[in-house]
Amino acid sequence: MKKGLFILFVMWMSVVFSQDYSAYQIYTKKGKKTNFSAVLKQSENKKVVFFGEHHNDPIAHWLQLELLFHLHKINGNNLICGSEMFEQDNQKALNSFLNGKIEEKSLKDSVRLWPNFKTDYLPLLDFAKSNQIPWIATNIPRKYASLVYKKGIKSLDTINSIEKTWIVPLPIEVDTTLSQYSALLNSAMHMGNNFVYAQAIKDATMAWFIYQNLKNEQVFYHLNGTYHSDYFQGIMWYLNYYSKIPITEMLSIATVSQKNCSTLEKEHIGKADFILCVPENMTKTH
Repeated sequence: MKKGLFILFVMWMSVVFSQDYSAYQIYTKKGKKTNFSAVLKQSENKKVVFFGEHHNDPIAHWLQLELLFHLHKINGNNLICGSEMFEQDNQKALNSFLNGKIEEKSLKDSVRLWPNFKTDYLPLLDFAKSNQIPWIATNIPRKYASLVYKKGIKSLDTINSIEKTWIVPLPIEVDTTLSQYSALLNSAMHMGNNFVYAQAIKDATMAWFIYQNLKNEQVFYHLNGTYHSDYFQGIMWYLNYYSKIPITEMLSIATVSQKNCSTLEKEHIGKADFILCVPENMTKTH
């Protein structure tokens, strides 16, 4: 009897200590397991690198910082960064921070910062500041995206000439046959086309300011919500449209969450060159 209980105890302990409590798993576009070293290696010969995040995911933000370190090591002064988290009308204040003319408190007073700025984005900016890496505020000012959602894309014709410099030149092409926009259209029919156009104006604006600031010899590293670059659409589609940079010269990373990260769920296969899979119960930053 004692021997049987001992065997059961050993089996139980074996199960407990064999459980995988990994914080994340990286997958290829085809759903095969890989590692972050493969992401770093692939990033070395790309013109533009997109890291699509879940905004409150700490693993994505940590790996974004690690990728920034690597890209700077490889590209040095030819690296330029940008992100959705800063809007074009805040570029002047952002530059002042990066150039050491204002401190963090003044930046906070001058710029519409996200609630997790200090934990998730400030470390990236601090590294950029220390290494003189330009950081482009690529996003459309939120009030204009809101205006499109409420009144339609034509409402942007009413803004003044200075305000128009903060958004992509109008009119914009919107391909509603793209799967991401088509899904939005089908899931939000009660909202009308404005919802899709509000999304598209964000994507187009971010792509436009990447295009406007990327020089021939440079590499651009861009952070954005994963939806904006999933399936090589959104910003990536518009960047190809404006700059003719082939999608093959861009690298995309998507973030997904699953209850179990041991296998990538079918719905996530093909979302990006690499898919960062994080447990659903991972601690959130806000």
